[in-house]
Amino acid sequence: MTAIQSYHQQLVKTLDEAFECQSEALEAAAEYLSQTLHSGGMIYTFGTGHGHLLALEGFYRAGGLARVCPVLDEKLMLHISAASSTMEERDVRWVDTLLARFPMKKGDSLIIFSNSGRNAVPVELALSARERGVRVIAVTSLKHTLSVTSRAPSGRRLCEVADLVLDNCGVPGDAALSFADGASVGPTSTAVGAALLQAVICRVKERSLEQGFDAEFFMSSNVDGGDAFNEELIRRYRDQIPGLA
Repeated sequence: MTAIQSYHQQLVKTLDEAFECQSEALEAAAEYLSQTLHSGGMIYTFGTGHGHLLALEGFYRAGGLARVCPVLDEKLMLHISAASSTMEERDVRWVDTLLARFPMKKGDSLIIFSNSGRNAVPVELALSARERGVRVIAVTSLKHTLSVTSRAPSGRRLCEVADLVLDNCGVPGDAALSFADGASVGPTSTAVGAALLQAVICRVKERSLEQGFDAEFFMSSNVDGGDAFNEELIRRYRDQIPGLA
């Protein structure tokens, strides 16, 4: 078996585990988001480092919810300075900056992606958001986070402060394959995290039809009629979602 086959096998195994053990949590996440949309609230997404890829996964894409606002800052991402972003995500001062720029309120939801769940910014942002009446969903690796200590001032980990936890079922350190020289490669958190998020979003659509509210989804801009359809949603939410227009 080649490493390609081994990674595929491990990824499928992790996906199956994540979906099989969390049917109730996935349904609860869909209920949270449905309630937010039904009441006119906003769904915020956040992640530092590679977690920001998942924050963007739910934003402005074909078949994606319109009312999703990613909480982003370049210094917490990778393309300005990857090494610096690792230090920045441990600096709790970011929380006030982000909340000033993204004014979350009661009735909104916040999905935080953090594989380790130990760093200050994701943990303290979750705590501050909950103080505002925001429901917080954590997407994390319980195997990883329960094997490490918190770096947050509160001394708590993301799984301990969120309203709901979705476990990506990844291994500590994320890299799923070990090699003879001691190296570990093949992260699974992005692929599994994206699958969990999109599964919840599909259920939100289903619930919107069952309950009779408009969840508002984008079309692909690359199909006929897509631009005109999406322009109305952009016009409706461009003042609430930085970077949409």
